[in-house]
Amino acid sequence: MAGIMRRLSPPHRKSNESFRLILTTLVGIVVGYFVGASLPSTSLLKVDLLNIRQNAEHNRYLERLNSLLHRKLNLRQTPSANVSNATPSVNLANNSRIYVPTNPRGAELLPPGIINASSDLYLRRLWGNPSEDLVLKPKYLLVLTVGYRQKDVIDAVVSKFSENFSFLLFHYDGKTSEWDQFEWSKRAIHVSARKQAKWWFAKRFLHPDILAAYDYIFIWDEDLGVEHFNAEEYLKLVRKYGLEISQPALEENNALTWLLTRRRTDVEIHKETQERPGWCRDPHLPPCAGFVEIMAPVFSMNAWRCVWHMIQNDLVHGWGLDLALQRCVEPAHEKIGVVDAQWIIHMVLPSLGDQGEGKDGRQPWEGVRARCKEEWTEFRIRMEEAEKEFHSSSVQ
Repeated sequence: MAGIMRRLSPPHRKSNESFRLILTTLVGIVVGYFVGASLPSTSLLKVDLLNIRQNAEHNRYLERLNSLLHRKLNLRQTPSANVSNATPSVNLANNSRIYVPTNPRGAELLPPGIINASSDLYLRRLWGNPSEDLVLKPKYLLVLTVGYRQKDVIDAVVSKFSENFSFLLFHYDGKTSEWDQFEWSKRAIHVSARKQAKWWFAKRFLHPDILAAYDYIFIWDEDLGVEHFNAEEYLKLVRKYGLEISQPALEENNALTWLLTRRRTDVEIHKETQERPGWCRDPHLPPCAGFVEIMAPVFSMNAWRCVWHMIQNDLVHGWGLDLALQRCVEPAHEKIGVVDAQWIIHMVLPSLGDQGEGKDGRQPWEGVRARCKEEWTEFRIRMEEAEKEFHSSSVQ
């Protein structure tokens, strides 16, 4: 009998434990109800709204993250030809889901309407309404590479350019504040880098997208006499004859290098010349036509966009560039010319040459001249190799 009682006792004990568990649960529910009823209803509402808001923000974050990962995975798996032809997409329900392959490189995740891909050199105020900053928007740009020794020459040059021009000075001698004696200097942009050449500055600071607001760009040396020159009259002739790349004619003196740039007295402009025997293999090619010097060139914005891309980053003097300018306009012998009715004088003053380094018994200017010639040869080699590579790949 005792054995039988021991076998029956475990089920009885389980019944008691189950009863206690149920009772405890009921008590907890009752207590919880009274505690909850004692709390202000507004507090509960605030807590609920806060939780809802946090959950919504968390969900939006997860959606953006998943969307971004999804796009990147799809881009890696999609052939480049398909990507370039993709249709820009914008999900209005979630503005983070934007990918526009036709946007500028690096801006694909932006809505096209916010992209501002170009700029200008207009000076703006630090106060007031931005739309009221500019009384006049200059249409042209004068760029001069200067040393302070030629300040009077530069002052005379600037006086020939109207308020329709923005002024940009590249300083190779490190002196900038000294130019404040001139009133026009206060509205000019000054960029300083010691012992650097005009085309070094041009490659780094004259990107076409930065100069997009200007119709014409004058990129001049610092030793030019302008007694017989007026910029507005010059541009009238440029437009009249459809010149995309031009320069003022040069008064003949000992500094004249190319016959094409020599001033003629019987015409307003000219586009070709008879050079020295053997200098021109084709009357429509440089230096008989399609040619101006790098001393005082004037570019339309369209022409400059091409020329900037042709300037080599490491060839800072630009020698050889003038013989290649004809590649940037077609037909070059019609759209490149010299303006005779507005002419200048090459004064041949000491300038960047003196910024060179005297070495092995050579004067500073001799080292600079030697590098100019080396760059001319290197530029010609690069152009020839680039042409060969292009034509060989086109045949294949």
